[in-house]
Amino acid sequence: MGLEYTVRFPGGKLLELARVMTLLAERGFPVQLRMVDGELTLPTEGPPERWTDVRLGTPAGMVTLARRGQELAVVTWGNADEAMQRAWNAVTWAVAKAGAGEIVRPEGPQSPDEFCTAVGLLDLLKG
Repeated sequence: MGLEYTVRFPGGKLLELARVMTLLAERGFPVQLRMVDGELTLPTEGPPERWTDVRLGTPAGMVTLARRGQELAVVTWGNADEAMQRAWNAVTWAVAKAGAGEIVRPEGPQSPDEFCTAVGLLDLLKG
Protein backbone atom coordinates (compact mmCIF):
# COMPACT_ATOMS: atom_id res chain seq x y z
CA MET A 1 0.00 0.00 0.00
CA GLY A 2 1.12 3.54 -0.66
CA LEU A 3 0.89 6.74 1.32
CA GLU A 4 -1.57 9.15 -0.23
CA TYR A 5 -2.85 12.69 0.18
CA THR A 6 -5.75 14.12 -1.80
CA VAL A 7 -5.66 17.72 -2.99
CA ARG A 8 -8.94 19.37 -4.03
CA PHE A 9 -9.05 22.23 -6.51
CA PRO A 10 -11.73 24.88 -6.93
CA GLY A 11 -13.71 25.07 -10.14
CA GLY A 12 -12.00 22.20 -11.98
CA LYS A 13 -8.90 24.29 -12.65
CA LEU A 14 -6.06 22.42 -14.39
CA LEU A 15 -2.89 22.21 -12.35
CA GLU A 16 0.18 23.72 -14.00
CA LEU A 17 2.90 21.16 -13.42
CA ALA A 18 5.62 23.66 -14.32
CA ARG A 19 4.46 25.89 -11.44
CA VAL A 20 4.72 22.95 -9.00
CA MET A 21 8.26 22.19 -10.15
CA THR A 22 9.27 25.87 -9.90
CA LEU A 23 7.89 26.26 -6.37
CA LEU A 24 9.84 23.22 -5.23
CA ALA A 25 13.08 24.27 -6.92
CA GLU A 26 12.86 27.75 -5.36
CA ARG A 27 12.72 26.12 -1.94
CA GLY A 28 15.53 23.60 -2.36
CA PHE A 29 13.41 20.57 -3.32
CA PRO A 30 14.34 19.95 -6.96
CA VAL A 31 12.22 17.44 -8.87
CA GLN A 32 12.49 15.94 -12.33
CA LEU A 33 9.69 14.70 -14.52
CA ARG A 34 10.31 10.98 -15.00
CA MET A 35 7.11 9.61 -16.51
CA VAL A 36 3.91 11.02 -18.04
CA ASP A 37 0.85 8.82 -18.56
CA GLY A 38 2.92 5.64 -18.53
CA GLU A 39 5.62 6.93 -20.91
CA LEU A 40 9.19 7.61 -19.83
CA THR A 41 10.39 11.19 -20.31
CA LEU A 42 13.82 12.65 -20.83
CA PRO A 43 15.17 15.09 -18.22
CA THR A 44 15.26 17.80 -20.89
CA GLU A 45 11.53 17.49 -21.68
CA GLY A 46 9.23 20.10 -20.21
CA PRO A 47 6.00 19.21 -18.49
CA PRO A 48 2.99 18.71 -20.76
CA GLU A 49 -0.07 20.92 -20.51
CA ARG A 50 -2.47 17.98 -20.09
CA TRP A 51 -1.76 14.74 -18.25
CA THR A 52 -3.48 12.13 -16.12
CA ASP A 53 -0.61 10.54 -14.23
CA VAL A 54 2.94 11.79 -13.71
CA ARG A 55 5.92 10.54 -11.74
CA LEU A 56 8.25 13.10 -10.21
CA GLY A 57 11.73 12.08 -9.17
CA THR A 58 13.02 13.71 -5.99
CA PRO A 59 16.45 13.22 -4.40
CA ALA A 60 14.77 10.86 -1.91
CA GLY A 61 12.61 8.87 -4.37
CA MET A 62 9.53 8.93 -6.58
CA VAL A 63 6.22 10.73 -6.02
CA THR A 64 3.19 10.04 -8.22
CA LEU A 65 0.52 12.60 -9.10
CA ALA A 66 -2.76 11.08 -10.34
CA ARG A 67 -5.80 13.08 -11.47
CA ARG A 68 -9.15 11.94 -10.12
CA GLY A 69 -11.77 14.34 -11.41
CA GLN A 70 -11.33 17.68 -9.60
CA GLU A 71 -8.92 16.09 -7.14
CA LEU A 72 -5.34 14.99 -7.38
CA ALA A 73 -3.79 12.11 -5.48
CA VAL A 74 -0.19 12.59 -4.33
CA VAL A 75 1.25 9.13 -3.66
CA THR A 76 4.50 7.56 -2.50
CA TRP A 77 5.60 4.12 -1.29
CA GLY A 78 4.09 2.85 1.95
CA ASN A 79 7.55 2.08 3.34
CA ALA A 80 8.89 5.60 2.68
CA ASP A 81 11.66 6.65 5.04
CA GLU A 82 11.78 10.07 6.72
CA ALA A 83 13.52 11.77 3.76
CA MET A 84 10.99 10.34 1.31
CA GLN A 85 8.05 11.40 3.49
CA ARG A 86 9.49 14.91 3.64
CA ALA A 87 9.74 14.98 -0.17
CA TRP A 88 6.17 13.63 -0.47
CA ASN A 89 4.96 16.34 1.92
CA ALA A 90 6.86 19.00 -0.03
CA VAL A 91 5.33 17.87 -3.35
CA THR A 92 1.87 17.81 -1.75
CA TRP A 93 2.36 21.38 -0.48
CA ALA A 94 3.54 22.58 -3.91
CA VAL A 95 0.61 20.92 -5.70
CA ALA A 96 -1.89 22.61 -3.37
CA LYS A 97 -0.08 25.96 -3.46
CA ALA A 98 0.27 26.00 -7.27
CA GLY A 99 -3.36 25.09 -7.83
CA ALA A 100 -4.91 27.11 -4.97
CA GLY A 101 -6.15 23.81 -3.56
CA GLU A 102 -6.68 22.30 -0.14
CA ILE A 103 -5.15 19.12 1.24
CA VAL A 104 -7.62 16.59 2.60
CA ARG A 105 -6.37 14.99 5.82
CA PRO A 106 -8.11 12.96 8.55
CA GLU A 107 -8.03 16.11 10.71
CA GLY A 108 -9.97 17.94 8.01
CA PRO A 109 -9.05 20.01 4.93
CA GLN A 110 -5.97 22.23 5.23
CA SER A 111 -4.59 25.12 3.24
CA PRO A 112 -1.04 24.66 1.94
CA ASP A 113 0.35 26.86 4.75
CA GLU A 114 -1.63 25.01 7.45
CA PHE A 115 -0.34 21.73 6.02
CA CYS A 116 3.28 22.95 6.20
CA THR A 117 2.85 23.79 9.85
CA ALA A 118 1.15 20.45 10.61
CA VAL A 119 3.83 18.30 8.94
CA GLY A 120 6.85 20.37 9.99
CA LEU A 121 7.84 21.96 6.68
CA LEU A 122 7.96 25.56 7.83
CA ASP A 123 11.11 26.16 5.76
CA LEU A 124 8.92 25.95 2.62
CA LEU A 125 6.94 28.97 3.76
CA LYS A 126 10.08 31.12 3.97
CA GLY A 127 10.95 30.71 0.29
